[in-house]
Formats: sequence, structure tokens, C-alpha cells
Amino acid sequence: MRQSTRARHDELLSLIRSGTTRVEDLAEVLAISESTVRRDLARLGAEGLVTRTYGGASPESSFHERALAERMRVQMPAKVAIGRRAAELVPDDGTVFVDAGSTTGQLAEHLRGRSGLTVLTRGLEVALLLAGSPGLDVVVIGGSVTTKSHGLVGPLTTVALERFMVDVAFLGVDAVDPLDGVGEATALEAQVKEVAARRARRTVVLADSTKLDRGAVPAWAPLPAGWTLVTDERDEEVLRRYRDAGVVVETVVAPDE
Repeated sequence: MRQSTRARHDELLSLIRSGTTRVEDLAEVLAISESTVRRDLARLGAEGLVTRTYGGASPESSFHERALAERMRVQMPAKVAIGRRAAELVPDDGTVFVDAGSTTGQLAEHLRGRSGLTVLTRGLEVALLLAGSPGLDVVVIGGSVTTKSHGLVGPLTTVALERFMVDVAFLGVDAVDPLDGVGEATALEAQVKEVAARRARRTVVLADSTKLDRGAVPAWAPLPAGWTLVTDERDEEVLRRYRDAGVVVETVVAPDE
């Protein structure tokens, strides 16, 4: 997303949250066309930041986790590019943790055919995708299956993770913040990510630009100093917050840009 578009979206969100919700009023305040406002509201609605109403929009009051199948249809060019770049950070051998999710699934796509790696995962789709690669040792971390992400959580998951030390942990997120770490829909999922990061020599977060907004995500897990963010975000003002906090930022360009 271009910086001007991101800035306009931020202004729209601010206006909607302060009570200006009608398309006509938003267009007048921002000095843009009503058709542009409607397109922006459609984008913000798809990202779960607003709820469309007749003639306008209202702020999204709570966070709603999307099902994995839905997430796999959103921001896919960015996720493909992020997954490809993340694969370049995977060592030739050793042990890596690959989280559940649509973006980490793109990373898994690029691990097919590799050899000499042990891949720990809590994602059922990731495990099935890599199961046909004879050169990989795929270990599924046990636990209870979440209905939205098909990721495993709970005491069994954290106990199993504590038994390993991984070279790189690749984490998917619902939101990410340079100071608070990674945001998730539930405390159980946040806990799994915290343990995975703690047991890793390097932590890499995979997040498209829509995830660099805290929104209303309720549960957060801190990350170790010096973690890496792989993202398609291009707004330097946004990225500066991460770099100033000591985060290593890797930016990618989505195929359609």
C-alpha cells in the first residue's frame, strides 16, 4: 500500500472512531470523492478494522479471528512474497519451528524438497504439506486443535516445545507491535508463541502490512530482543518504530506491485 493510501486510511479510522461515520461527511472532511471513501471502507472492512453500515461505517468494537480458509484468500500476493523471503532465512540444516497460519503456510511451500532439516510445527496444514518431503523430519507439537487456525495449543503444546531448542522460530500473528510483541486471539495461542520464541536462537515474525496495527487484538506475547520482522509494509514512518526498538526489518515487494 502506498504511503498516501495508508495515511488516508489512518485518517478515516480516526474520523470513524471519533463519530464521523457517513460517507458524505468523510469525503467532505478528507476532500476526496465519495467513491474513494467507499473503496477505502471496503478495504478497511476486509481487514476487520471497520464494520460497513448503510451509508457509511462504524468502528469494529472487538477483534474477530478469521478462519484459516478465509485468511488464505486475503493479502495473498504479500504472503507469497513474505514466505519466499522467510525461506531464505532457514538454515541448511538444524531445527526450525513453523507456526500455524496462512503466511507461515507460504513459508512451508518453499521448504518442500529441502533436506537435512527438522521442522517443528503446531499447524496441521503445515505438517500435511511437508509430510511428503522425505528429506525433512516433521514433528507435530501435540495439543488441542483451534477451530479458526487449526493450530495446536494447550499444556501438551507448551510442554513439548520446552523439550526443544530451535535455530529459528517463524511466527505468524494476528497483530504485531515493536514493544509488546505479537498479538493473538487467545491467551493460549499467545503463550505458545512466547514459548517458541524463548526456545529459539532467532525469532522471525511473518506479518503483512495489515497486521502492523494493534487493533483490538486481546492477547499479547513478548518477544526477545533483536527479533526479525518480514513484511510488505513500505511506510518508513511505520517501519521506523520497529527499527528504533531494535527489530531487524526485512521488507518485500508483493508480486502485483
